[in-house]
Amino acid sequence: MKQHTVDAITAHPRYRELIGARKRFAWTLTAVILIIYYGFILVIAFQPEWLATPVAEGWTMTVGMPIGILIILSAFILTGIYVARANGQFDRLTKEIQEDFE
Repeated sequence: MKQHTVDAITAHPRYRELIGARKRFAWTLTAVILIIYYGFILVIAFQPEWLATPVAEGWTMTVGMPIGILIILSAFILTGIYVARANGQFDRLTKEIQEDFE
């Protein structure tokens, strides 16, 4: 690709919109997962007895086990949210940019 074409694409308003939206969304999801993970680590560090509490009387499963599963599932859910948005809004903006340069 020629340099003037690259410069024209990077100066395109929709390209800037795409880059900005993608970056903001990715950082938001990153912050969410970091809060979830580090929140769990802080609970482990400062309230481990709470995580060791049985789910119900007579059960051997503790509160920490379902919370751990939810944390893992949250990573899959956030990935799905990103993929859905990337396949929708981000792909639409990419296609509009491509059409402008055809």
